[in-house]
Parts: sequence; structure tokens; C-alpha cells
Amino acid sequence: MSTRTPNTDRGRHRRRLRRPLIATAIAAALLALAATAFAGPTAFIGPFGTITTITSTVPENGDVNPYGIVTVPHSAGALVAGDILIANFNAASNLQGTGTTIDELSPSSAHMPPGSAHVFAKINASALPGPCPGGVGLTTALAALPSGFVVVGSLPTTDGTSATAKAGCLLVLGDQGQVVETIAGPMIDGPWDMTSVSHGEWTTLFVSNVLPGITDRTADHANIVRIRLETAPGKIPAVAGESVIATGFTARTDPTALVIGPTGLALGDHGTLYVADTLGNRIASVPNAIGRNTPFRHGGTTVTTGGFLNGPLGLALAPNGDILTANAGDGFIVETAPDGTQLAARIADMNPAGSAGTLFGLVVANGTDGVYYVDDGDNALRLLH
Repeated sequence: MSTRTPNTDRGRHRRRLRRPLIATAIAAALLALAATAFAGPTAFIGPFGTITTITSTVPENGDVNPYGIVTVPHSAGALVAGDILIANFNAASNLQGTGTTIDELSPSSAHMPPGSAHVFAKINASALPGPCPGGVGLTTALAALPSGFVVVGSLPTTDGTSATAKAGCLLVLGDQGQVVETIAGPMIDGPWDMTSVSHGEWTTLFVSNVLPGITDRTADHANIVRIRLETAPGKIPAVAGESVIATGFTARTDPTALVIGPTGLALGDHGTLYVADTLGNRIASVPNAIGRNTPFRHGGTTVTTGGFLNGPLGLALAPNGDILTANAGDGFIVETAPDGTQLAARIADMNPAGSAGTLFGLVVANGTDGVYYVDDGDNALRLLH
């Protein structure tokens, strides 16, 4: 099955957006049409049939292209447990790799108009406490740690094109949104997505890098890096180790999407890392991601490919352990069992339904009553339930 590439060239459409965003009866009708997509009886998203628009993600400075999304696990400082953090990839100019803001949105803050999203952090590239080659352009890589820190990836450009893309870094922010350190160096080269797991005073980050060896042709050079952080209460996270744990994922530059490569990441049972391989139109797995000492080569093991997948981007785990992915190619969210069986597909796009390149990160709602996801077609946080 061919994979259509994400299309993020929607600047004029976004700047025209002024009215509050609301769920419509049209969305329900479109979801009814999507019932032709298979839904197994045990699928987590099988019963879902409503799209609700929670709010615009556009902050006061006009940043657009919401990519990363994560739920705050514990209240600390300005962070409120249950709130949702969203990273913006583009500045108001709509140049990719120039966004500098992280929104903090409450799921109950329905129908906020553009410009009213609460900003948790606005990052000044000229005032960073450490190196970040190229500056700031916030990606899908976003994690909220139990210790009250937030980590976000930066893949910066100066003019929105891959010709000026630089290695970037991981930015570590305190609970008031201030950058307290950067993580850069040879292991970080275009951090595109990330997931994390914490045990006591330790946190492990898994980061997909898309720039190693990248060209305008598809190449198998993208990798996954594991970073161990010491995250003792009251102390800035400290890097205790970095390792490449998987190689051979496909990536390439793209004139409309900047970069296409492994995007969604989530850690499942027994330490298995699941990866959304967008160009390969598949979900891959890396076994023993927590403990492995050598890189798993050739892009991991294929869990599933084709079928309802159409350029999977964002990836999250359902409460039952199934894998949820957001399609770049047609705006569906697809549920896959760990054994590779595709269980369900539900339309989640409203711009119109089935348009390409608008869905990126997603998280399961607290209480397991739906899936929150970012829609960069009109810069919105939505809920499928």
C-alpha cells in the first residue's frame, strides 16, 4: 500500500481561522460513514463514534502546527495533573521548525478561540543554558516526568526547509516552563518523537532521530536512542547514559513535511518498544528496549503493515495494551493488537474527514473514555470518544 506524505502547507487556512471550534453534527455523520471500517468486538476504540473539539491550540504569539502531546502525570508548579501539554512546530509565519511554544490545556476548557491557549513555555533560543545546534523548533518529542520536569525535542530550521535543518537537542524544562538544561551531542540528531518511563528516581527516554544520513531519497539511517536520566526530587535531571538501541528505520526529507521518519513511540509489556514507521507504512517493535546492550538492526520487527495503516504517525497504547496509531494519509486512528491483528479504524479528521497529513500525536484520555489528539489542519485539540 502506498503512503501519502503529511501536508503541513496550510498557513493561509490557519490564519483565516477566527471562529470558536466546536463539535458538529457533521462529525457524527462522518463517523457513521466510517462504520464501514472494521471494528473487532474487543477493540478499545470500537464503541467510539463522536468527535469533540476541545479547543484551539494557537497561543497568543500565533504558533501553529501542533505535533507533540502528553498528559501531565502530577501537579507541580504551573503543571496541573490531567492537563495536556502540546508542542507547536511552526511559528506564526508557518515556517516549519521554528515553533517555540508549549501549550498547557485543560480537557474541560472547551471552545476556546484561537489566541487564547494558555502557554506553559515560550522558549528563547538565544537564552538557553546549554548547546542546541540550530536553535529551537519543537517537535513531536514531548514527555512530562513525574518529578515535575518536561522534556521536549527540537529540530530547528531557519527558513522552514530541510536545507537549513540542524541536529537540535532535547530541552529540559522546569515546572514553571523555564529551560533548565539541554541534552545535545552525537546521540541527538533531529529528535522527532519520544516516549518515557519512570521507576523511582530514574527515567528512561526513547528518542527517534531522523537526520542521521538523511537525503531527499528514502534511506535506512534513522535510529532510536535510549537516554537514562537520574530524576531525584528537587534536582535537575542528569544524564546517566545514552545508547543507540535500534537502527535501520527509513526517513527522508520532504518539501511539504520537512522530514518524514519514525514518529510515534510507546513502551509496551516486557519492555517492547513500538515504533510508527511512517514511510514503511508499518508498526515495528524493538524487543527488550529497556535492557538491550546492542542495537536491533533493520528497523526492528514488523508487527503489522498495510491494511488500515496509511502512513502512521502518532502512536499510543490503549488501556488493554493495543497499539493506537494516527494515519497521515487519511485521518483515521487505527487499533492493532500486539500480535499484529488490526482490530479497528475510526475516522478522526474533520478538515474534511479523510484529508491527509493533519493528525500527529495522541494520548488516551484519563478514565479511558476516549483518545485526545492534535489536528494540525486547523490547529485544534480533539477527542474521539
